Amino acid sequence: MASNGDIVFLGCYTAESGGEGDGIALFRRDPATGGLTRVGLAARTPSPSFLAQHPTLPVLYAVNELDAGTVSAFAVAPDATLSPLAVRETGGSAPCHLAVSSDGGHLLVANYTSGNVAVFPLGADGVPGERCDLLGLEGSGPVADRQEGPHAHMVKPAPNGPDVLVCDLGSDRVWHTRLDPVSGRLTLVGPAVTAEPGTGPRHMLRTSDGSVLLVGELSGELSWFRPDARGVLVKAGGEFTTATKPNQPSELTTGRDERFVYVANRGPDTVSVFDWAAGDGALIAEVTTEGEWPRHIALFSDHLYVANERSHNVTIFRIDPDSGIPVLQGEPVGQGSPTCILRYQAPFGMEQLR
Repeated sequence: MASNGDIVFLGCYTAESGGEGDGIALFRRDPATGGLTRVGLAARTPSPSFLAQHPTLPVLYAVNELDAGTVSAFAVAPDATLSPLAVRETGGSAPCHLAVSSDGGHLLVANYTSGNVAVFPLGADGVPGERCDLLGLEGSGPVADRQEGPHAHMVKPAPNGPDVLVCDLGSDRVWHTRLDPVSGRLTLVGPAVTAEPGTGPRHMLRTSDGSVLLVGELSGELSWFRPDARGVLVKAGGEFTTATKPNQPSELTTGRDERFVYVANRGPDTVSVFDWAAGDGALIAEVTTEGEWPRHIALFSDHLYVANERSHNVTIFRIDPDSGIPVLQGEPVGQGSPTCILRYQAPFGMEQLR
């Protein structure tokens, strides 16, 4: 019997978006070797390009990245099979990211093409109700073919409280918004981060010292911002994630100890390693992903997983505990147009996944 942490769901692009995937795939992970074994197709749903789970309930959510965007919810059984619960329209186009609020009461979805953020109330069972808000963003940037208007690319709720950060690739902003836990209304407070023109903020992460690390899809730079005496986030440094051009970095992640930060580079098809032990990033290594177009990376314990969208596989690396450098482990695992890797953590009290 496998432990709860040994279940991995993979999102993908399906034929509806020009991809070769078939829906949400279910894999079993060997915690010793990091190896992945495909169990089967968990749910057939169009282009589930990003996944998230409820923090306390056995419910999985997926965006359906379509012109007329939707979000789908699934009940997760003790054996990790998925049963559909609901499909809701996001009110926008090409939803590419989603997250659950810290109190588990609302689901937030970033609509990329239309540049807005949808909010859905979640019932006691985790099922999303009808959309309760749709927050429009404003602004543009200097890259004419990518920044003609706002493009919401990530929603990041605070671990506690109502604040939600929104990465906007189109306006070169990370917006500070606030979610009303009762009404579900999302209020735009203002820019939390104002990036340099042409950055194209894609994804971000917060560190324990209050810093915000931001990866720019258009600039190819990892930037970091720290709060000043007034609590305002100010750029404290930045570095290109690779010297190879062109490059469109996609995702960044770090381990629990925050010693190293990892960034996936599309174009060079590499993962860059930054030393964050001293609180200021320094590029110390760059390794090939052994695949093409790394859309997403995820770090589970001492193994790094790379979803290579265009080579239709997932490559697995072991992280050297001293240097932080990824070392390739085994052969790639085949999966059509993979875009997101989620390690499922079963809610406390559920029986172990079989």
